[in-house]
Amino acid sequence: MCWQGSAPGACAGHVRRAGGDGGGGRAGPAGRAPEIVPQQVAMAAVDSFYLLYREIARSCNCYMEALALVGAWYTARKSITVICDFYSLIRLHFIPRLGSRADLTKQYGRWAVVSGATDGIGKAYAEELASRGLNVILMSRNEEKLRTVAKDIADTYQVETDIIVVDFSRGREIYVPVAEALRDKDIGILVNNVGVFHPYPQYFTQVSEDKLWDIINVNIAAASLMIHIVLPGMVERKKGAIVTISSGSCCKPTPQLAAFSASKAYLDHLSRALQYEYASKGIFVQSLLPFYVATNMAGPSSFLHRCPWLVPSPKVYAHHAVSTLGISKRTTGYWSHSIQVAVCFQFLELGESEASCRKRRLEILILKLHILNNFV
Repeated sequence: MCWQGSAPGACAGHVRRAGGDGGGGRAGPAGRAPEIVPQQVAMAAVDSFYLLYREIARSCNCYMEALALVGAWYTARKSITVICDFYSLIRLHFIPRLGSRADLTKQYGRWAVVSGATDGIGKAYAEELASRGLNVILMSRNEEKLRTVAKDIADTYQVETDIIVVDFSRGREIYVPVAEALRDKDIGILVNNVGVFHPYPQYFTQVSEDKLWDIINVNIAAASLMIHIVLPGMVERKKGAIVTISSGSCCKPTPQLAAFSASKAYLDHLSRALQYEYASKGIFVQSLLPFYVATNMAGPSSFLHRCPWLVPSPKVYAHHAVSTLGISKRTTGYWSHSIQVAVCFQFLELGESEASCRKRRLEILILKLHILNNFV
């Protein structure tokens, strides 16, 4: 636009400058297009990408909402599971310790039978039961150790003790004298702890026949027949408890420890089935699944002995495990072991992908280390 009275040349020059500046580039010779600045190219590309993104987002909006719902559902499910596990941990391992201890003699009976009671968890469990006023019958194949442990328990806790010298690897013939020795006893609690294991991981064909028969006779037959001996009296009295100490290795198949882990899985399934059968008759059947316990097999300078909160001593483990009696039908027996189970089997889920296979190998490694460092 030109002001009135201005020179025509001025107006023309103004128009020429305006036209050159409005093109956004330098004015070139007549007949040539104005040059494009690189910044303009970049801005045009960004604008095109943004428009493309908006179109894709608009067309995929329903799919994004569906994925968001799936993610929210998965997060909520995991959160609820973690909260429930935490509540169970507190209810089982900490709340019972706040009140007075249960009277196990009144609840189940005057006598407890513990197999494999000269070392490790079996000995510690017998001592814990004696500290709660129960008379104990100790079973093992080493008579000298049995007499020593029985005398120590009797002197320390002022309870009656008895011993039965028995080698469970000998098979069926040993159970007739065992039944005779227990005939007139008011057996309230039976603890199946005796067991044998592989000295080290082996392929199944490398395991000797003698070792396989020992695993069958000691790990499987001993618990089954001991339960068969004492259970009728418990049913007649309408009270009693059976504790079978299995192993964390029963939770997953364990290659190179196949026979041992399978025998422990048998004990776990046997206990759970018997609980369904006899709970209505006043019998409580518990399956214990311990992980690492710092037994004599781990040296004093080993990693296991340096982490008492993670790997308890047999005495600490037995103290916690006995407090779960009558509360939980299937438990690790120790709060730290329950956390380890949650980590191993809740978050390391199985699948067919390569990452899941790596997780599976990690689980197997954890369980193998458990077997090598903890004799149950």
